[in-house]
Amino acid sequence: MLIKEMKEIDRPRERLIKYGESSLSNEELLAIIIKTGTKSKSSKDLSIELLNDIGGFNNLKNINLNSLKNIKGIGNVKKIELLATIELGKRLFIEHNNIIKKKYTDPKYIYLDNKYLFYGLKQEYFYVFYLDTKMNLIERKLLFMGTINRSVVHPREIFKNAYLFSASSFICMHNHPTGDVIPSNADIELTNTLLEIGKLNGINLLDHIIVSDNNYFSFYDNKLMENKK
Repeated sequence: MLIKEMKEIDRPRERLIKYGESSLSNEELLAIIIKTGTKSKSSKDLSIELLNDIGGFNNLKNINLNSLKNIKGIGNVKKIELLATIELGKRLFIEHNNIIKKKYTDPKYIYLDNKYLFYGLKQEYFYVFYLDTKMNLIERKLLFMGTINRSVVHPREIFKNAYLFSASSFICMHNHPTGDVIPSNADIELTNTLLEIGKLNGINLLDHIIVSDNNYFSFYDNKLMENKK
């Protein structure tokens, strides 16, 4: 049924105006973002089809242009608007978490505070957390995606941002989508490289944490760091 054929009280926009945004279902909120449907499908039909295609609402945070290619009726403009909306939501959540300054001194706390960033990811994501002299978090930065090794993770990007944020130190975190958090040879080699460059630049790497949905490995906790906190 097309949106215009629905009773006014059943239309997502009208329901939001009358009852507030919290009263809408996930499909209805998504339908408002999608805006319009096709001749045979309403925006709500498209939202339901999209959620079914990606495996549910929780996977929205992982969508990209490629994952939307099979949904007929969602053109490039709608795809871009949808991705931008989701990205804003992610950033808003992160900024909300950063309102209270966080001291990043405990690997377990760091893992628990950031593991949501990696839920359901099918490739490796590499974040760097930049810290001030009191170990407060200044900035959380996603720098690399893909298979993490020295050829992909460029130290110059890590240290360029460290200077940009006036960071005194930093912590790296990346995921292993397989669920095995034991560091690979490439992980160890990269960590040692960053340690050496950090000492030369006076911006020390304090830890490298490898995560999965339910576990983590800390180079610092396992005494694989040359410099101590």
